[in-house]
Amino acid sequence: MKKAIIFFILALLILPNIIAVDLTLEKKEAMDVVVAGLDEPARFTFNITNNKGNDEFYFYNLLGFTMTPKEIVPINEDETKEVEITVLPRQDLEVRNYYTFPIYIRGKDSSEIEKKLTVKIIDLEDAFEIGSGEIAPESNSITIYILNKENFNFKDLNVKFESKFFEKEETFDLKAMERKEFTIELQKDDFKQLIAGFYTLDAQVSIEDLDAELEGVIKFVEQDIVEEIKNDYGFIVNTKRIQKTNNGNTVELVNTVVEKNIISRLFTSFSPEPSAVERKGATVTYTWTQEILPGGTFEVLVKTNWLYPFIILLFIFIIVVLVYRFTSTDVVLRKKISFVKAKGGEFALKVSIFAYAKKYVERVNIVDRLPSLMKLYQRFGGEQPSRINEKLGLIEWSFEKLEQGEVRTLSYIVYSKNVGVMGKFALPSAAVIYQKDGKVHEAESNKAFFMAEPKKQDADFE
Repeated sequence: MKKAIIFFILALLILPNIIAVDLTLEKKEAMDVVVAGLDEPARFTFNITNNKGNDEFYFYNLLGFTMTPKEIVPINEDETKEVEITVLPRQDLEVRNYYTFPIYIRGKDSSEIEKKLTVKIIDLEDAFEIGSGEIAPESNSITIYILNKENFNFKDLNVKFESKFFEKEETFDLKAMERKEFTIELQKDDFKQLIAGFYTLDAQVSIEDLDAELEGVIKFVEQDIVEEIKNDYGFIVNTKRIQKTNNGNTVELVNTVVEKNIISRLFTSFSPEPSAVERKGATVTYTWTQEILPGGTFEVLVKTNWLYPFIILLFIFIIVVLVYRFTSTDVVLRKKISFVKAKGGEFALKVSIFAYAKKYVERVNIVDRLPSLMKLYQRFGGEQPSRINEKLGLIEWSFEKLEQGEVRTLSYIVYSKNVGVMGKFALPSAAVIYQKDGKVHEAESNKAFFMAEPKKQDADFE
């Protein structure tokens, strides 16, 4: 009896081992990455060989992970069948990186084997790397890339790239470990004021309802480019414009130099004022020192106004002519006008002529023209005229000689009873004709001016 009981117990212990499933699993390929938040499971492909007896197998796990195949998979004895096992961890699983867990394959007699699988669980932003090539101020384009670092295929991936240099949006598929590049045309005006250095390349990645922010780096290569433009125009007012533009991406310290001689500098103005002025001999050097930011411009205006020296020369010429006339004339006439108060209320003027002999002269004849519309008063103070022609409006004085330094004062009065005079009027010059050393000479006086307003008529004026 005891032997029978012992035999029964041994049979219970040995029998399960005899009838237990006997499978060989060979991993063929695997997409073992799971992106948290996406409904895309990890995929493992196995070649499964049934080493003992025809059987039907059921695949499951004890962690609540979604798993396929869900249906029973029949495999005959010594048969090898390719089976894809998919596993999608629960959304509430907070584990990241690698996670190993068991799955079970059970036969129809409830015997089973255990197989451990490892999946990599990542967040969306950890799947990618973005970057770009270098960029320079003269670059017309740049190449950027996005790299899928994981063993996961992304479909309909939307990426928006943003930087100081450009913006670009693309939608595409990105296979496992694939690197996709994009060449972007650049607009230089978008970055002409940027300084050399490293700039952020941002990317917003979207797939299904999941978003992630990525960050890369763009290197803006240091380059010094200063463009100079010179314009020179104008003759009387000469303008020189010197413009320097920083087309590089570094702060540039530039010097602008202009040279002038000691004459032209007197008539030259600058905008802005120079930083330094240095004189060597007849040359004056003006220097401007200025920092220019990338994309900035520094302009110097130098204006030389030759009208000023022309006016000065003209003034000198007039003085020389007047001096010459004064020194070359032996008799100088000066004419003067003053108002006279008449008893009858007439408009009256006193005309005075001063004749000055610088040298001894003979046969001197002085002629003056009477103002039109006015009558000559027949009484004279000082020298008496030698001839009066009222019809022609002339009055003359004659002298046999004038000694050196002699001055003669000639005067007469003109009036008007019925004609009112208004405004500013000029009387003609008086003339003198004389002889010196047997030669006849002429000279004229200045023109005399007077201002007058309308005369109020008196009712009992006759």
